[in-house]
Amino acid sequence: MIEKALRSDADVVFLDLEDAVAPQAKAEARRHVITALLEADWRGRPRVIRINGVDTPWCYRDLVDIVEAAGSVLDVVIVPKVRSAADIVFVDTLLQQLEQAINRHEPIQLEVQIETAAGVMHCDQIAQASSRLISLIWGPGDYAASVGIPARAIGTTDDWDTHYPGHRFHYPMHRILVAARATGLRAIDGPYADFRDADGLRHSCLIARALGYDGKWCIHPAQIPIVNEAFTPTEDEVRWAQEVLDAYSASQRAGVGAVALGATMLDAASLRMAQSLLLRARAAGIVQ
Repeated sequence: MIEKALRSDADVVFLDLEDAVAPQAKAEARRHVITALLEADWRGRPRVIRINGVDTPWCYRDLVDIVEAAGSVLDVVIVPKVRSAADIVFVDTLLQQLEQAINRHEPIQLEVQIETAAGVMHCDQIAQASSRLISLIWGPGDYAASVGIPARAIGTTDDWDTHYPGHRFHYPMHRILVAARATGLRAIDGPYADFRDADGLRHSCLIARALGYDGKWCIHPAQIPIVNEAFTPTEDEVRWAQEVLDAYSASQRAGVGAVALGATMLDAASLRMAQSLLLRARAAGIVQ
């Protein structure tokens, strides 16, 4: 499964020690992760693992065993079910000590899953808890369980959605997005569990994209093309952004602060929106 994932077109692949591993298999899973970090072909991707939560008996050993054995190549650690900034301070402090022990000078980066009521409540402080942080990740399944939202599968829609006049996860998703953007972090949407429901997955992706999220987790290789397509700017979007930049540049040369593009007025905010979209397009490799 690890080799299959690494052959896929996913931008990031992570090796999971948390929910995908039974309690009695945690120690064996660490050994597999160490081997894969050191020997597998990651095809230029960052090497990423997800540890167990800091409130479990496995977290410290995940970090100690793996960083001591493979810390020279490990790039990112995903921390699940983060409840407060203190969780991140603990992981950061332990990583500092381990990096000193293995004589590593570049810090291992962190991605954080916000997937509980406490995590959403404290996500602003969590986002500022460590300079290692690069992403906040929305976790719909555990969040639903945490707050008592009835749901049949992780990240999917069901009959309950017809009883609420809006998107049931809008508040936590937007709060996480704002916390991420205010601190310069990426915002990543959580998984969609029904890997046979392509239309539902696409709809879920477009909701997250409409909110401003940067990407989405996949739980099956068949989901990757749909997710990549949904989060990649279209030709029309890129064309619009370039037209905005050209029109705004022309207005500046003419000494005018605002200009019309068709029937739409443009100003400095329009420029920033266009620049943001082009940054996403460059990251996707569709423009220079």
